[in-house]
Amino acid sequence: MAGPYPPQYPGGAEGEPFPAPPGYGGAEPYPYPTAYPGPLPPPVGFSPPPRSRRLLWWGLLGVALAGALVAGLLFIGGTRTATAPTGFTDSAAETAIQNYLDALSSGDTETIARNNVCGMFDGIKDRKSDLALARLSSDAFRKQFDRAEVTSIDEIVVMSAYQAQVLFTMRVSPAANSRPSREEEQGVVQLLRQGDQFLVCSYLRRTAAQY
Repeated sequence: MAGPYPPQYPGGAEGEPFPAPPGYGGAEPYPYPTAYPGPLPPPVGFSPPPRSRRLLWWGLLGVALAGALVAGLLFIGGTRTATAPTGFTDSAAETAIQNYLDALSSGDTETIARNNVCGMFDGIKDRKSDLALARLSSDAFRKQFDRAEVTSIDEIVVMSAYQAQVLFTMRVSPAANSRPSREEEQGVVQLLRQGDQFLVCSYLRRTAAQY
């Protein structure tokens, strides 16, 4: 019965094996090509990132640069504000407040009005209402005090190079027909610097109404 294996052939006279039949070990090896047939394909390159991703990176870079610019401007502005000469010294504030209190106690309505309108007095054509209001302020002050003298500047809050809020203490002499009061009172004024001049735009006694 024939099997899947080829039959055994006897050796030759010299003991050499007979050549294998065609289709077996004596077949020629399959010739492999030594070079790629035809031209080589083009190299595969990396595709550029999507447009949306590039826009995102540019947007983040722009935000970072804007933040750095704003921080730099704030730092420069804060340094300039801190070092800018405002002129709101204790002596300047004390002189301006004392002049205003003297005008209140003496009835100097023009000085009172010049302070109250915050630097616009020379530009106002009709000053009747301003002078009338100044007269009322002086009358109310003189009903309480004969005189007031600034003894200390307690706090100066500088709001800009031209405006400041000042807390001060004054020694007061009560009027003849007024109720007894303390010897010292505190007040708050809003100061405006106009050139070399300081104006009291508003005055408020801490324990009474505004004049």
